[in-house]
Amino acid sequence: MPQLARRIGRAKPSAIMQVAEKAKRLKAEGRDIVSFSIGVPNFLPAEHVYAAARDALAKDSGQYGSNRGSDALLDAFLAHIHKIGLDGYAKVNVATGIGAKHVIYNLAEALLDEGDTIAFPTPYWTSYLDIAEIVNAKIDLLPCPPSQDYKVTPAQLDAALAKKPKVFLFNNPSNPTGMVYSKDEISALADVVAKYPDTWIITDDIYNRMVFDGVGYHNFVHARPELRDRVIFIDSLSKTYGMPGWRVGFMAGPESVAQAIATMNSNHITNIPEIVTAAAVAALTGPQDVPTQKCAEFQAKRDQVMDVMNSLPGVVCPRPQGAFYVFPDISVAFGKTHAPSGIKVDNDVDFCNALLETKGVACVPGSAFGEPRALRISYTCPTPQLAPGLQRFAEFFNELA
Repeated sequence: MPQLARRIGRAKPSAIMQVAEKAKRLKAEGRDIVSFSIGVPNFLPAEHVYAAARDALAKDSGQYGSNRGSDALLDAFLAHIHKIGLDGYAKVNVATGIGAKHVIYNLAEALLDEGDTIAFPTPYWTSYLDIAEIVNAKIDLLPCPPSQDYKVTPAQLDAALAKKPKVFLFNNPSNPTGMVYSKDEISALADVVAKYPDTWIITDDIYNRMVFDGVGYHNFVHARPELRDRVIFIDSLSKTYGMPGWRVGFMAGPESVAQAIATMNSNHITNIPEIVTAAAVAALTGPQDVPTQKCAEFQAKRDQVMDVMNSLPGVVCPRPQGAFYVFPDISVAFGKTHAPSGIKVDNDVDFCNALLETKGVACVPGSAFGEPRALRISYTCPTPQLAPGLQRFAEFFNELA
């Protein structure tokens, strides 16, 4: 029998989706489940987005579109990033994809030959490791424990870039930790990046509109405009506009990279569909009430989750200032037993499995993100479910002995 390609052996199903699917299956069986697992925003786009899609459907041409993205969509994205201070880009510097994950995968194909090194901090979004392994890149992980707020330090970055990786992948605000780098922190890291001109920098910053406490969003290009020649900024509609299923992602960077992504699209997807494009343009250019409101709601939910995390003895949880995740270090629970059920908790996977089985609360083990002492809580569930879910979490933790 013919064999599959070796790269399929390096491909893994999403650990996040596996937890989400298990929670969904238990719910279908009649269990009362609160899911803190999957990172979907759990709100729908504003009505003007649907109106634009309906209008485009009525006028659908049925034709192929641009591999890079329609002019209207590229213009809308350029205006969008102008609002966060990313200027100096033209349509030749941007390209689109079927979601940010698709853009990142295309960048891996375009920038990394087999055996090249990609470096990124730990904890990391699960797909970073998966994509790097599929393209057979070498991976250099930069461990960032809770004692340094899950953030990479200038000294760590200096040591990593001194080894001349082809790509440094950076995520701000962070999934899974929700941590946000301050202006001073970004400036210090940008000074390090400037010393190593042979490394591409990818900034996966799809949560840039979900920043709390007035800290603001900051990019290496803000601190060092000359880095525009090497920095590739990633954005998406999924989280900001409640459109994860619409699948629209963007990049802004050097012209050669944007052209490479357009070329990859010509071989992969051809184009983003016309109706989705219309909805995306409406989201970017129309009223921004929904994103603004949801950001405020997520900040309030963050506070609610942190109140519970801070009440649990031995749990270490840096305070996130963006996205919609909390990433507590729950290793104090390891070696204990959940008294009512008799289930032993030896690691993060045991903790999450026991929590789901006994309390009906789904979380993703931290090992999925490269940090096995922790777990990720996504607090995007419907608001009425948040307090009961957190209460069950605290009950489970307090029943460990």
